[in-house]
Amino acid sequence: MGIIGWLIIGALAGWLASMVTGNNEKMGALANIVVGIIGGFIGGFIMNLLGGTGVTGFNLWSLLVAFIGSLIFLWIFNKIRK
Repeated sequence: MGIIGWLIIGALAGWLASMVTGNNEKMGALANIVVGIIGGFIGGFIMNLLGGTGVTGFNLWSLLVAFIGSLIFLWIFNKIRK
C-alpha cells in the first residue's frame, strides 16, 4: 500500500477512533492521521500475534485493524495523560 493509502486509512481510522473515545474536539486532521497510522501498526502487530493478517492494503479489513489499533492507542494515551 502506498503513502496515499496509508494517509487515507490512517485519517479514517484515527477520526473514527477519536469520535468513539471522545477526543474528536481536541484533535485535528493531522493528529487523526498520525493516530490512525500508529493504530495500523499496533493493530497489525496484535493481529499477527493472534494468527491473523494485519493491514493488507486499501480495504475494509485494513480499516478495521487500524481502527482497533487506534482505539487501543488512544485508550493508552488517555490513561497516561490523566
